[in-house]
Amino acid sequence: MGWWKKCMEFWDEMDRRDLCKSLYSYSIYMDIQCKSGKSWRAVKLYKEMKKKGIRLDVVAYNTVINAIGLSEGVEFSIRVYWEMKEVGCEPNVGTYNTIVKLLFDNGRIRDAYKVFDQKCVRRKPTQILGMFDRMMNGWVRPRMDTYVMLMKKFGRWGFLRPVFIIWKKMEEEGCSPDACAYSALINALVQKRLVDEARMYEEQMLAKGLSSNQW
Repeated sequence: MGWWKKCMEFWDEMDRRDLCKSLYSYSIYMDIQCKSGKSWRAVKLYKEMKKKGIRLDVVAYNTVINAIGLSEGVEFSIRVYWEMKEVGCEPNVGTYNTIVKLLFDNGRIRDAYKVFDQKCVRRKPTQILGMFDRMMNGWVRPRMDTYVMLMKKFGRWGFLRPVFIIWKKMEEEGCSPDACAYSALINALVQKRLVDEARMYEEQMLAKGLSSNQW
């Protein structure tokens, strides 16, 4: 907190000397305010930047989206997200991660998973797995339908290895595969003409009392 206090003193000194503040200066100070639990001050700085006509980059917008979500609610974060898109600033993984976390924290689970699905559109398999790992290592545990959605995507694209990576993660988290999960895995194996392995998982599914009629 000592370092943050020095930053605040330096910021006040810039005001006293009437020094021009750059986007970089604002971005750093907004981040400091958020981390010190004063997100409302970060929002105030954002409004000050807009008044001065300073064009925000993706880093600044991500900080604002988090700050305004914490101080005023996730709906305001989503408004800033659309503002960001309208001015031609392309969201990155950090943007989506912030919005998804805010949605989860506000109990809007369904909306959070919709945003996560949007993140996966037009991304390479390695990027999707990276986002999935960050989700796992951060703030949330996926639901079964998220595992199934990812396995289906990779299966349709013809990538079998990521399907098994997701399957293994699911088992490690103690999630028992349902009929839809088995279906996604079996279809991916059949697509690769691995019929014997597909049959093995089908037998495993049936032994658990799951039916292909549930797919």
